[in-house]
Amino acid sequence: MFIATNFNNELIFFLGICTQSRSGFNSSLKKAFRLTDLETSLVDFSVFIAYFLMALPAGYVMRRWGYKSGIILGLSLFAVGCLLFLPAADTRQYIFFLGALFVIACGLTFLETAANPYVTILGPPETATQRLNFSQSFNGFAAFMAPIVGGKFILSGVNYTDSELAKMLPQAKEAYLTHEASSVKGPYLILGLIIILVTILFIFTKLPDIKEDKELIDSKDRSALEKIIHALRHKHLRWAILAQFFYVGAQVCVLSFFIRFVTISANIDASEASWYSGAAGLAFMVGRFAGTFLMKYFAPNRLLMFYALASALLTSVAIFGNGAITIYALIGVAFFMSIMFPTIFSMGIAGLGADTKIGSSLIVMSIVGGALLPLGLGYISDLTENIQYGYSVPLICFIVILFYGWKVWKPTQIEQEVSLNG
Repeated sequence: MFIATNFNNELIFFLGICTQSRSGFNSSLKKAFRLTDLETSLVDFSVFIAYFLMALPAGYVMRRWGYKSGIILGLSLFAVGCLLFLPAADTRQYIFFLGALFVIACGLTFLETAANPYVTILGPPETATQRLNFSQSFNGFAAFMAPIVGGKFILSGVNYTDSELAKMLPQAKEAYLTHEASSVKGPYLILGLIIILVTILFIFTKLPDIKEDKELIDSKDRSALEKIIHALRHKHLRWAILAQFFYVGAQVCVLSFFIRFVTISANIDASEASWYSGAAGLAFMVGRFAGTFLMKYFAPNRLLMFYALASALLTSVAIFGNGAITIYALIGVAFFMSIMFPTIFSMGIAGLGADTKIGSSLIVMSIVGGALLPLGLGYISDLTENIQYGYSVPLICFIVILFYGWKVWKPTQIEQEVSLNG
């Protein structure tokens, strides 16, 4: 169990490195292709739409061939997607970058679908939320490292306005844009090679695997729609799907646009902003560890409610404030939203029994919020010409999560519902 848990922690770390590096990646592509905020949000759309499309296939693989097979397939797709950045950078076509991200995200979907319930199963049910928050703390460590690494190796620190680019000689302009597009090649090549090594180690490492008997699966064979309907009989799962939709949308809005936001609100350059983005990642990590500790003394829904309230208040400061206070407010948001994903996830699959895997897939599908809600932020930002107003989108998200923790999730009701629904 110790080896399995550590492997799972490493998987979540690599998941975080990839997903949390999007802020620097977005800034680099924005410069290379002269994108609007709405066009930049397509980076997040291409990542999170894959979660929506691949979650159910990933759940099927877990049920049929077990968690280990799903993790190996996920790692393989992850590695292939990383390596696709090389030809994408050479062609300098935005659509190819989005395609490479989509392949990576397909791999991440398998890893998310496997890793989170794997943690909850490997140990006593009563401490599942704590274990998942601890394991997801490695995602927080990645959130701390990724922006700093991205700022060092992806962001060039050179920014030209459209008017300055228009005055450049064609050769100089082309060289600048090509350099910005190619800046992602080295980091993603290294990440791809590391993932290939991890995949090989995972294949040859003996780990406890959990899968259903094939005959049992066949004897309970129902259509995908019937399985979904059966799982959705659980009220707390339905609400968890909704809450996770808004949480992931909020997280992507806050972190993916962090560098862009603070360069405008605090008037600093992108390289300096990447260090603040790293500080937000550190706050995210510390928040996860702190949340894991506090769950020994507070019910998960109560802690979720408090963290959502704090996030909403700090987001309001970021929207209406100016200067350094907006940076510190967003760093605070990163701290308080840290526990939301694993907490909502574990609350959603609590007591599902045979519906756990399909429930896990449905919650992962709700990550599509990360594809759709940033489009709203980008649209509002472009429409008002003020990215701070765009952050009204995550503000609404945190209010929804606050309502979920305050009014919806009741442990005693879940126990009654599980006993009724079987």
